[in-house]
Amino acid sequence: MRPLSLPLALTARLLPVAVLASAGWALSSGPLASASDSDSDHSSAQRSPDSEDTAGKKGGNSSSSAPPAAKAYEAAPAPCGSIAVKTVKSLVPGAKTAGKEIPSTDEGVRRTCSWNALKGFDYRWLDVSFEIADSVSAARKTYEQRTAEKSGGGAVPGLGDAAYSVVNLTTDKKQQTREGVVLARVSNALVVVTYNGSDFESKKAPDTDEINKGAIKAAKEAVRALGKG
Repeated sequence: MRPLSLPLALTARLLPVAVLASAGWALSSGPLASASDSDSDHSSAQRSPDSEDTAGKKGGNSSSSAPPAAKAYEAAPAPCGSIAVKTVKSLVPGAKTAGKEIPSTDEGVRRTCSWNALKGFDYRWLDVSFEIADSVSAARKTYEQRTAEKSGGGAVPGLGDAAYSVVNLTTDKKQQTREGVVLARVSNALVVVTYNGSDFESKKAPDTDEINKGAIKAAKEAVRALGKG
């Protein structure tokens, strides 16, 4: 079983940050803040049942005696085609709609696409990642570990077998950045969306609702693309 680690794409994120910093701006788009820094008012995550959960419950049998659910996905789909052009234009104004795929050590397991742009003084960044686990149970375990690490968020009903979103605010040298993360599981696949933004004129960040809704919108499109793939 191949463990799935966090999809960071750190090198790609540092490049635009360095460019902005050289122009006199500061952007913080690092790891999510702790629960005390979170400005999300979501409830705790709730996991939706799927075939592997329910298979062992029929007829009173325990899940340990039931055969494991068959995984639905063998490889990660192309991520840059997962988000509609009009959605990219809406969430990341001024970005190249084709996106840029981040190099991966194993494209069959993980693929990530990024869009980012500075329009005027408004900066936006969007990441969409697909990760494929060896089994449904492995994907579920990774999902549960990550949602536990990102406390302060809540469930996203009707998205995949289980989905969770969280929004956090960070401040670096008086510059605010608000970042939303949506994690969705569909069978043995994980969809991870990261969406953040900053205003370098006002030093303020976009509203929580704007970032959260944008991240969820992108996640819904990515999950649909996963099904088509």
